[in-house]
Amino acid sequence: MVDFSRRNLMASSLAAALGASVAGSGVASASNSEIEESDTPNAPSVRGSIKRFSNTAFGAEVTGPFVFADGTLLYSNQHPSEENTGEFSAPGVGYFSGFNFEMDGSNGDFSELSIPETEEQRRRIRSSAGEYTYLGKGRDSINGGTERLGVTQTPDGTDITMDNFAGTQYGAAATNPDCNEFVATNEEETEGYLFTNWENSPGCVSRIPISQTEDGEWESDLENAINVVNTDAFRAVGGTRINCYGDLSPWNTMVTSEENYAHPRVSLTNTVSDIVEAGSGEGLVGGCQFWNRPNPSEIQGAVNDYAEDGDLESSWYVQGYWALTGVEFLAYYLGADQVDQSGDSNNFVPISDVYPNPYRYGYQVDIRDAAADEPTPIKYYVMGRASWEAPDFQNDHKTVYGCSDGDSKGIYKFVADEEIPGYEDPMDVEGTLYAPKITNDSANVAESGTRASPADVKLEIEWIPLGHASNAECEEWITQYDDVSQMDYLEAHTSDDTDVVGDLNAALKEADLEVIANGNQNYITNEEILEWAEQYEENGPDGVDEELRKVPFLETRAAAKEIGASIEFNKAEGVDSRDDAGPGDYVYFGISEFNDDLADETGDVRMDRVDGGVIYRGELDANYNVSTLEAAIVGPDFTDGPEVANDAVRNIDNVYVMDDGRVLCCEDGFDESRRSYPNDCLYVYQPNVQIDVSSVAVGQGETVEADVMAKHVPEGLAGGTFEVEVADESVVEIVSASYPDAVGLSKQPTIEDGKTATFKFADTNKVMQQKGTEFKLATITLTGMGAGATDINTSASFDDDDGNTIDVEARSGIALTGPASVGSSSASPQDPDGDGRYEDVNGNGRVDYDDVVTLFNNLENSNVKSNARAFDFNGNEQLDYADLVVLYEEIDA
Repeated sequence: MVDFSRRNLMASSLAAALGASVAGSGVASASNSEIEESDTPNAPSVRGSIKRFSNTAFGAEVTGPFVFADGTLLYSNQHPSEENTGEFSAPGVGYFSGFNFEMDGSNGDFSELSIPETEEQRRRIRSSAGEYTYLGKGRDSINGGTERLGVTQTPDGTDITMDNFAGTQYGAAATNPDCNEFVATNEEETEGYLFTNWENSPGCVSRIPISQTEDGEWESDLENAINVVNTDAFRAVGGTRINCYGDLSPWNTMVTSEENYAHPRVSLTNTVSDIVEAGSGEGLVGGCQFWNRPNPSEIQGAVNDYAEDGDLESSWYVQGYWALTGVEFLAYYLGADQVDQSGDSNNFVPISDVYPNPYRYGYQVDIRDAAADEPTPIKYYVMGRASWEAPDFQNDHKTVYGCSDGDSKGIYKFVADEEIPGYEDPMDVEGTLYAPKITNDSANVAESGTRASPADVKLEIEWIPLGHASNAECEEWITQYDDVSQMDYLEAHTSDDTDVVGDLNAALKEADLEVIANGNQNYITNEEILEWAEQYEENGPDGVDEELRKVPFLETRAAAKEIGASIEFNKAEGVDSRDDAGPGDYVYFGISEFNDDLADETGDVRMDRVDGGVIYRGELDANYNVSTLEAAIVGPDFTDGPEVANDAVRNIDNVYVMDDGRVLCCEDGFDESRRSYPNDCLYVYQPNVQIDVSSVAVGQGETVEADVMAKHVPEGLAGGTFEVEVADESVVEIVSASYPDAVGLSKQPTIEDGKTATFKFADTNKVMQQKGTEFKLATITLTGMGAGATDINTSASFDDDDGNTIDVEARSGIALTGPASVGSSSASPQDPDGDGRYEDVNGNGRVDYDDVVTLFNNLENSNVKSNARAFDFNGNEQLDYADLVVLYEEIDA
């Protein structure tokens, strides 16, 4: 593996921009070992509280949660057991009639559901309030009887099911309803379209007109429902496959995520450079290399047979092979003639007329024109190709976070140059794709000397730019591979004298062994990926040859691995933030299992194993960036017995952040822990109240104001006391303090020795208890005393209306008193945007390229090093080349 150290990687990127030469590289290798199950400290644990609302019917996951404007909850009953009680044996989507969340930030609006103890309780959907009521069931008759809900069709209207076609299918048609998004068509949000994903291949998205009755119930119009994928508009982009979760965009459209598990080019922790160094992909290659193989999902069995026959040294897990099921059915969806794909003794005829292009699957798909006869699908190729579980589109309309599900996968970020809905043609959307690099040594036992618990150690992220492109450019690159078929697999990987038609079995074996050895020559080659990585190292992401710019967008995981990104997450299955989220709000990331590559002996993350997974949260900064992930919920170890595991959240799939800041946590771990029951459950997470103080920067002898804020305040706060303390008063002193007018009854703040301010208040005006948003508690005025940085710490004790103590999470800010000057500049650095960082390094009153150069030339200057926090633009609590890159990108923005 080409292993760029964080410092050298970021220096390389900056050097390409500045014309400097500061690059370096090294070599490392990877393995797939993992630590043994153990009793991980603080697993399980919660920063706040959780409450069980519902359990699914036996065999089903909790998927596709959605909360309507009136607080009604809806979710999908995905792949339940056919032996369940009554209607709960049917896959479908339904809402909880008779219950509405009060949207006040408190879990006091429902009682906790007991665990399912009897067979009858386990065979049905239960909830602590309301009754699960179907709006539609898989295979219901829709669209005037011409379609069935969740079932894709061929162009001539034939249902693509195992009843009509021989071959393999990814999940039986219409059994896997997942994401649900309601696109309202009236201001009251009582009418609109319910879009539902059906997680199959070919993929399906249905659209059901629904409306709310006068008595608050919801009803569906199945007669006028359609499967939007059975349209020319969707076939024009290749259709979809394995539609999993998604998002409701800020511009009110359904975004469906293609969870293309078959995309791994290399298995698990391996890299393309490992293959090239070994001279063969034996033991290393992943499933996507066999996409156009006849009977592609049979490759694992073939590998096992080849190893047994001595054609290979040994067998291995071909990652993603199982998700190659349904590829032939996808060809039929596109109009291919049906052939015998039964797979019995390789008795088949290769598909040679119409075959899906692998680079057209694994994207976020924005469904525009929701009410049109044929809604318009926009595939965001520019956001990268992965096994997307979910995206989270931010309210700057530019930033998108995405989670790629599976083993040794990534969390990615895309930032558009302009607001995405502002592009007249969505194909003109352009921007930069990023991969994560975990930078803190405390997350790595090799560096820290201690294997830490994910409950106790945050993950610090630097975002590595993979490349910049437009959606149209990506589509042009993809088009190059549109005419590749199964016959091409055989012809390109066998010798000229092989009788491909007359002896298919021999031809297939020869082709398989050639692809294992040297890669699939029908698609992007191993050599192209390595050449891209070498040029990236030398010239930065914008300095690669034009023909290689496609690599990080079409082979995202392989490219990110090659440049040392932290592609180590295991089952990153959920990402979401509030619909109106902005700077200061949290993005939640659900990591279903914290094991394998997160807990092995290689890579950037080597912590204690928690099979029950972790839900992280990251705070959005002023640029909608997330740089730190802290554990909000940690699941149980699977060594934990029922007394611990029964009431702990484990193996989270979807996460859904309600408008009041609470989080719906949806489990996908059926019978995988030591619980006394097998069912997955939906829990509601209520964050702790937080008290925080803003970070500030101030000149020596000058003053600055810092706000003291409260977050996640539920209804029922009576009042309390809080303190703000400066850790080092030689840097700043508190000179005054005040309350905002909205605060009710209050006592004049007291200030002791310029170090501590004490406040006491009662919320008589009830202004702090609306949907968990932020509220200003107080303002303190600080004077800069001497150059340096110091923490501003908080503490608090709050009570509710009943006199009970409310748990409060105290957070700290930073005060920076800036240096007199940097380098040859005679002016003091300035903080133009008030974020506590001195972007105007040369003090000329604006942020420009000379600020980057000034800081670059003075990284070792004592004024800079002693005030490192003032220039820590990426927020990783150290001064490094990545700070220069962040400052450089801020100028571009």
